[in-house]
Amino acid sequence: MGKDNQYTVRYRVNLEDEENQAKKILLAVYQALKEKGYNPLNQLVGYLLSGDPAYITSHQNARALIRQVERDELLEELVRAYLQRANQPSE
Repeated sequence: MGKDNQYTVRYRVNLEDEENQAKKILLAVYQALKEKGYNPLNQLVGYLLSGDPAYITSHQNARALIRQVERDELLEELVRAYLQRANQPSE
């Protein structure tokens, strides 16, 4: 192939659906962890840093849910939500 193929092209199908899926999964996993008495923040950080699904409860199928989305996509959603909230004018 020619010089035109020197760069990697990233193709994403329907980015909005991907973001919504990550958000829905994070919220569902958060709720399941909370219901089981865990500190959801600590457990999610443990999972995001290590990739070990043992940080996530199997309650409400949370462990299977969180494995449906790549960790980088979950981090993207968290950073996006944080920055959107940080850029909102305070009341």
